[in-house]
This record gives sequence, structure tokens and C-alpha cells, in this order.
Amino acid sequence: MLINKVLVLSLFFICSLNLTVYAQEIPSPQQALQNFNISPAQIKQLEQGKIVSYEVNEASKKELGIGLAMLIPVALTKIADYIKLGNLTYTESGLIASGPLSENADLRSFEQFGFSNEQLGEAKSFLNAKPGDSFNLSKHEFERLKSFKIDLQGADNKTLLKAANEIYREFLLQRFIAYRKRGLAGIAAYDRQRSSTDPGAELRIAAINSKALAQYFPELQQAWLNYPTTLPPKINEQFLWLNRHVEGRPTAILIHRLIAISEKGGIVLSRQFYVGHSYNSSHIAMSGLPYKNGTLVFYSIRSSTDQVDGMGSSLKHSIGREQMRKEMIKRLQRINKDLKLKVAPIASEN
Repeated sequence: MLINKVLVLSLFFICSLNLTVYAQEIPSPQQALQNFNISPAQIKQLEQGKIVSYEVNEASKKELGIGLAMLIPVALTKIADYIKLGNLTYTESGLIASGPLSENADLRSFEQFGFSNEQLGEAKSFLNAKPGDSFNLSKHEFERLKSFKIDLQGADNKTLLKAANEIYREFLLQRFIAYRKRGLAGIAAYDRQRSSTDPGAELRIAAINSKALAQYFPELQQAWLNYPTTLPPKINEQFLWLNRHVEGRPTAILIHRLIAISEKGGIVLSRQFYVGHSYNSSHIAMSGLPYKNGTLVFYSIRSSTDQVDGMGSSLKHSIGREQMRKEMIKRLQRINKDLKLKVAPIASEN
């Protein structure tokens, strides 16, 4: 089905540990465990090094919500050092390429993004795309493709591949610029032919319903919702693009991330404000707190997709959550293994 793709998270992509966590009040680990309804039995499992699940209330029929907690048996500073070396980028399943986006990004910023020779069929499908669910494009983008193809009549495969990459990079740049100027309101809706999907509205709902963000980081939440706006002091902001295999197809993803962390704890927010196909958007929140001899990590994803709506929605949600949960577990296990050379077991759901 869909969800081995939602996870473009770079959990703690930290540039410095000298950040002040801009929070109304940093919760104690015990408070955080209680807030996420982690039971005493689950706390025992956490202390045994196991990964446990917690419920994330889904805010719409299209949303999939999953939460995981884990006690990583190393100090927060060591996790930060691991991430500063860029290791998390390499843990992305199906990663083809990635790159940072600066404030002055232009088409050259996307030079490493594109369909390969082996993906010629996908490139042709993109050039011939029509409103629907095969590609997440706006009405304007579909119209642009239609007019663009007029000049490609009779073109050979090499020309078609080059053209597909050029126009896709153009779309990505335009979406990045629009988001930088207007935030969630600047995200163009996906044209589904007889309807449309609004990823900006989905991301707004996800941010409003982020429990830890609302309770402990209210000013950061408002900045996240009202971007572009002045961010709280000492918040690290990042933009990047990814190209990943999702459901066997290359997928363009645009990401906005905010990071606030200190030796007392912190939070990382990551928003996928454009996804090329298969799902619409994703909101990731990860918080970390020192706990005993390690770091207690709470990791949640809210992902929106049209694929779980409609007939059989309950079953689709169940399958989608499980697929997403498995991928999230792999990521946490990879981090734990890299840091401790040991695979973290999964706690029983019984």
C-alpha cells in the first residue's frame, strides 16, 4: 500500500547544542510519559531498551497517526554528535539524493534532482500527467505540462528525459519560493480532476493537534502555524529537498524543519510541504529528554493521504498505520544500533 514512504525525518539534524529550548516549561520525563499515556508496564519495557507505541489521535479521515517512544542509552550530546556527522541522511530508506535549500535557492539548488535513464518511463508519465492521483500537481502545473509538451512532439528519449527534469525542478523551486513567501497558505492544492487536496490545510490541522507542541512550546507552535514570521530566539531553521523511492517510484519531497535543543531537552519539528505522489503531506515531531543514563525520545508522525479515505477506510487506516510503524521502528533501531551496536527489541502490544 502506501506508507513505507512517509518518513523523511532527519530526527535531530543539529548544528549546535548551545541552543536554548524555547519552551514555556520543560516537562520532567515522568510528566512526559504521563502526557503520552505511557503505562507503567511500558515504562518497564522502555527501561529494558524496548520500543513502545503510544496513540496519536487522528484529526481527519485522511490522516494516519503513529507515536513511538524509546530510551536510547546514550547522552543527548552523543546523539547530537552522531547527527552532526550527517548519519541520519543515510538511514533514509530508498534515498536517491538530497540537498539543502538556502534562502536564495534557485534552479541550480536542484541540479542533483531528476529522473535517471532507468526512470525514463516515470519521466514520460510525468510529462503526460493529468489531474488525478498519479502525481501531486496543481491545476497550474498540469496546464504548464500540457503547454510544455507541445514543443516536445517527436523528441527522442534523451530530450524527453532532460525536459522532464527541467520542468520538475522548476515546479519544485516555485513551490519552495511560494512557501517561503506565504507559508501554509502558499502551498498549491493538488488537482484530483473532480476535486482537490489541500496539503497546507492538512499541515495546519496536524500542527494544531500536536500535543507536546501545544502544551510546552506554544510560541513555537504559533510560529510554526504562522510561518513566515519571526521565530523565537535561537531556533535553528532548515530547508531541504529529497528524492526517494516511494512505492517503487522516485519521489520529490520538500522539507521545512525547526530545531530547539539544549542539555535539558528539546524538540524537532519537520514538515513535508510537498510530496510528489502517494501521500499528501507529513508532520513530524520528536522530543528528547535526559532520562536516567540515556535519552528518552518521543517520536510521532501525522501523515495525510487520500489512499485511506473512502470505502474500507477503517481497514486501510489499520494497514497504513502498521506499515508506517514498521518504518519508524527501523529508523529508531538503526540509530540505537549505530550508537550502541545493538538492535532495540520491540515491546509486545499485549
